[in-house]
Amino acid sequence: MKRHYKVLIVGGGTAGITVGARLLRKLKVLRGEIAVIDPSDHHDYQPLWTLAGAGVVEKTKARRDMSSVIPTGADWIKKTVQSFDPEKNSLTTSDQNRLTYDYLVVAPGIQLNWEGVKGLTETLGKHHVCSNYSYEHVDYTWETIRNFKGGNAIFTHPNTPVKCGGAPQKIMYLAEEAFERAGIRSQTNVIFESANQAIFDVPKYRNVLEKVLQRKNIQAHFRRHLVEVDGEKKEAVFEDLETGKLISRSFDMLHVCPPMEAPTFIKNSVLADHSGYINVDKHTLQHVHYSNVFGLGDASHLPTSKTGAAIRKQAPVVAENIISLMRGYPLSAKYDGYTSCPVVTGYNKVVLAEFDYDKRPRETMPFNQAVERRSMYFLKKDLLPIIYWKGMLKGIM
Repeated sequence: MKRHYKVLIVGGGTAGITVGARLLRKLKVLRGEIAVIDPSDHHDYQPLWTLAGAGVVEKTKARRDMSSVIPTGADWIKKTVQSFDPEKNSLTTSDQNRLTYDYLVVAPGIQLNWEGVKGLTETLGKHHVCSNYSYEHVDYTWETIRNFKGGNAIFTHPNTPVKCGGAPQKIMYLAEEAFERAGIRSQTNVIFESANQAIFDVPKYRNVLEKVLQRKNIQAHFRRHLVEVDGEKKEAVFEDLETGKLISRSFDMLHVCPPMEAPTFIKNSVLADHSGYINVDKHTLQHVHYSNVFGLGDASHLPTSKTGAAIRKQAPVVAENIISLMRGYPLSAKYDGYTSCPVVTGYNKVVLAEFDYDKRPRETMPFNQAVERRSMYFLKKDLLPIIYWKGMLKGIM
């Protein structure tokens, strides 16, 4: 087993694979000198899970074998990372092997904390409690929606950073339309319980989404965080984050976005800041203490939404800055916080929200994007997966 690599990449998700592919495209001499460390058998295109949970696509379309996405010229180390020792340019894997590197890219993603909600693990996947944040349970979301007979349909958003922050409301809009098509909308209360301050952070897109809530007659309650679920009793308990009071609500369907956090091995490492996320400069993505370490993606402490679109802009910055370091040049590539969230508002409508660190719209289309558009739905459903598999993961987009 090889013990030293020019570049070690922790994480075989969107960020890690994209950076590895870009480096190998730029520098052919890195063939055999890059390794991706990830224990997973599969690689998932998670943005499709929303559409799978709404019965639009099969979830298998979002999954491929990990071996098929590892960049040509990179080794795949099918292990987890146990600890880091950046002072010695090394890390230790779960089988106690010590690997050294010249440059380290840390992109392990974010972990779901199902246990953070009392009773959730015991009832998820039954009692009409579902979640699109799990490949294993996403089919149950559609089963729950299509068999729904009316009552309270509650959708949640937790008081933590989450990947794809729009996903909890996307499935809500799709479910509401499914209820309408099934002729049970008049017997249904669609309820959004969100820990956020508003339906969306960026005012331009918040305005149009507030109109969607109004048109669809969705009851939205903000600053509420799910703390407990009792599936058998069909009760969900929320904490009012302004008053600290607990509010109990009955449900006939509950879609949960679980609390999320940085992976434990990141939180417990010297690479993390006080929040538990990787401590990187928000523009260069270089670690603030270790110059040959870079972090990107959901596990990094970057003040922007955690999306694949954000990674599409972060990955070139990391690759270019690593190459600059190798050549002894200053770091010139900068990331401005760009992210994108295609907010699905129905079975043929999307609001394509694009913005930066300052919550300013960064629209790339030649029209006003604060509008529900059919064309953007097909972008989300049909074009973006192609761009992902054939472009991003190949290091060319």
